[in-house]
Amino acid sequence: MVRQATNELLQKAKKSKSDEFYTQFCDIERELQHYPDCFHEKVVYCNCDDARVSNFYRYFKKNFDTLGLKALIASCYIDQSHDLFDNVPKEKAFYCIYKGNLDTEKVHYFKGDGDFRSRECKELLQQADIVVTNPPFSLFREFISQIVKYGKQFLVIGNVNAITYKEIFELIQHDKAWLGVNLGRGISGFIVPDYYARYGTEVSINDQGQTIIATNGCLWLTNLALAQRYKDIILTKTYKGNESSYPKYDNCDGINVNRTQDIPSDYNGLMGVPITFLHKYNPKQFEIVRFRKGDDGKDLQINGKCPYFRILIRNKRLAK
Repeated sequence: MVRQATNELLQKAKKSKSDEFYTQFCDIERELQHYPDCFHEKVVYCNCDDARVSNFYRYFKKNFDTLGLKALIASCYIDQSHDLFDNVPKEKAFYCIYKGNLDTEKVHYFKGDGDFRSRECKELLQQADIVVTNPPFSLFREFISQIVKYGKQFLVIGNVNAITYKEIFELIQHDKAWLGVNLGRGISGFIVPDYYARYGTEVSINDQGQTIIATNGCLWLTNLALAQRYKDIILTKTYKGNESSYPKYDNCDGINVNRTQDIPSDYNGLMGVPITFLHKYNPKQFEIVRFRKGDDGKDLQINGKCPYFRILIRNKRLAK
């Protein structure tokens, strides 16, 4: 089924704090194949995952020996709130620990609700080496901040717009996080509950009868070693002789570049590129100077108009 290029539903989820978007097994496989040597003797924590249904938990359990894992932990949030007229017993929040075929899978119950921000989940986090999950889109900033605070490695799915968050951009700028391999159409879609609206060409039903919402608006964010991030962007355009194609900013001594593929090979000054540049960004080839702002602290402008979010970069190999 053809899908429309939109992340409208993800934006609605963020605004309504409806975060029930679950990652497909095929998308996990497609990304995880690029980190074959990162998990040996590591404890992996999927801290937003119900082990009964999570494809992250399923993937790591299936590939436990191949990856050489030390242990696998999964925990999920289960609402523990009650109201006066609710007589149905609430399910207890729990976490699972798996240590391979020689050990019995163990289920433990939380005293609380299993929120990743809870004391109990933070204690599990401290035991882990790597966090791999699909965190709530509405809490992405807070989720990443916690992972960084505890000094953990991570591989997580987020909305592309997360790049524009100050906290996330600074991690990327200072080479403390980077984009994974798959972006946009490289992530085929998310499983959502049956009560989600089924409309538009971006929605389909898979062989298991699950509703899949396909979107072009997601990425993988990580700090795991990734060899391909050091591949140069091949620059085929030149600034000299094509100056009219690269207008200068009103409030910054730099030029605007509309597409990553149009970055000129012979320009040694500041260049404003779209945020999708980060998917191809090689920190040995380019320096990230700042995000969005001109020399006056205001949004970059061309003839009084602001282009969509731009990242100011400089070619390291041409730097004076």
